[in-house]
Amino acid sequence: MGDYPVSQTIELIAIIMNTPDSTPRPTSRRDFLKTSSTAMLGGALAVNFGLPTRSFAQNGDTLRLGLIGCGGRGTGAATQALAADKNVVLVALGDAHENRLQGSLSELKKAEPDRVKVDPDHCFVGFDAYQKVLSSGVDVVILATPPGFRPIHLKAAVEAGKHIFCEKPMATDAPGLRSVMASAALAKTKKLALVAGFCWRYNPAERAVFQQVHDGAIGDIRAIYSTYNTSSIWVYPRKPEWTDMQWQMRNWYYFTWLSGDHLVEQAIHSVDKMAWAMKDATPVRATAHGGRQVRVAPEFGHIYDHFEVVYEFADGARGFLFCRQQDGCSNDNSDYLMGSKGIGQVSGFRKLHKITGEKNWEYSGPQPNMYQVEHDELFASIRSGKPINDGEWMAHSTMMGIMGRMAAYTGQTITWEQALNSEENLCPPKFDWNQPLPVPPVAMPGQTKFI
Repeated sequence: MGDYPVSQTIELIAIIMNTPDSTPRPTSRRDFLKTSSTAMLGGALAVNFGLPTRSFAQNGDTLRLGLIGCGGRGTGAATQALAADKNVVLVALGDAHENRLQGSLSELKKAEPDRVKVDPDHCFVGFDAYQKVLSSGVDVVILATPPGFRPIHLKAAVEAGKHIFCEKPMATDAPGLRSVMASAALAKTKKLALVAGFCWRYNPAERAVFQQVHDGAIGDIRAIYSTYNTSSIWVYPRKPEWTDMQWQMRNWYYFTWLSGDHLVEQAIHSVDKMAWAMKDATPVRATAHGGRQVRVAPEFGHIYDHFEVVYEFADGARGFLFCRQQDGCSNDNSDYLMGSKGIGQVSGFRKLHKITGEKNWEYSGPQPNMYQVEHDELFASIRSGKPINDGEWMAHSTMMGIMGRMAAYTGQTITWEQALNSEENLCPPKFDWNQPLPVPPVAMPGQTKFI
């Protein structure tokens, strides 16, 4: 993952710290950038500071959409993008696999036959498909490949001057995360919209309850307990003809370089809500444990099936995260915010959002599709000429997830500075279908070293 040259990185940090955004940002995000700056220095790519070539303030203008990553989430995001703005047309698709692309195209044509205008020569397959989509004349791009590719694709999209919907998480390792930070800063200078796939931040119910918390309804936060406990997910048994790369790409969830492990890929929503509750304050350190009790067969790669992470904040608050993917167990996805004057409860799947304390409160407002709201606000911001940039907090939340995994894998207490400055690069040496990719050993706390 390439970073930016020292002088340009410093300039980017200065710009993003001092440029007004379309929405207020708490000081803690600026603190994040200040404490992160040393980790971003010393890169290798030139920066194009040009602005987007087209303005879409006029509602009659057609926005041309490209999709990079044609799995279920990417297909869903494209459907929502088309529903968000009547003058959006889908013109290009890119994926590593032909069957994924064609399946997505078929589904999208059924949903929006008049606005899916993807010619055969705008269907791109392979590791370089993202470059071809970005060069195909699109104005807006959806990044929805496995997360290990996100830093590369985000950098390319920003440098190409595209407005972006960027699915979560944004990276799987610290070098990739530092690249994401620099790309987000550059997107701001180029006035590009950058909306994160942390969908709960776009849900009116969550927005309401967190606003209550930030307004002091539960007093000072003392502790947060978050769960993301689910059953196991899909797996595709290896076929004899598959190379290492083909097998791992088909089963991307089970390899840390692609998914970041389920703490970073799935439970990152809970991490993000914890960060949100703390106004995106940077945790000082994390201690964690986890392992692989049930998912032990080689077909499941090398990721864990459960984690517990304790995040410590400078004000003494603690964040406790419990997540697992195991069949036959009780499931739960909730957040409990314990303050000096009350308790906040957030359970989006059960549509329960309430405050219990000096003044009880419960959300009773609208419950729209939060995935749709993300795209509605993305396209509205493009049309208004006031592009949303979620770059700071989306990077912050992703880094918290990576930090927790580092602590669990190594068995060590990991500080924020250690995590952010880590040189562990999980990406393979090159992206080629015949590239040998031995499966890394399962991380063993106390034996696996922090890099």
